[in-house]
Amino acid sequence: MTPQNLLYAKTHEWVKIESDPAGGKIAVVGITAFALELLTDLVYVALPEVGRKVEAGQSFGEIESVKAVSDLNSPVTGEVVAVNADLPGKLESLPKDPYGKGWFIKVKIADESTIAQLLDAAAYDKQCSEEHG
Repeated sequence: MTPQNLLYAKTHEWVKIESDPAGGKIAVVGITAFALELLTDLVYVALPEVGRKVEAGQSFGEIESVKAVSDLNSPVTGEVVAVNADLPGKLESLPKDPYGKGWFIKVKIADESTIAQLLDAAAYDKQCSEEHG
């Protein structure tokens, strides 16, 4: 079931918008359960360094399964302020909690207009059903 309280990129990343104590917004980013089902047996993930600038729609890292290597795309524009350092060593646990402990990066949003490009849960579910009819 797709969580209703998150936003989604067409490239299967999820976003949770949080308030930044210093003002502004932080986007917590991960990949959806739908994407994890397609990828199956994960073997590697490459995440960016804290401080890296990311652009909406551009790659910030990659995830590798026994089937393929896939880009991880940033759903928002901003600066990486945190990376889930535990994730690369615990990829097998990612499908169990993709929307909680399975976050990848946190981005301080520089351009809030990029949030408006994201899909709500209903639109994302529709996209997934169209992709796999």
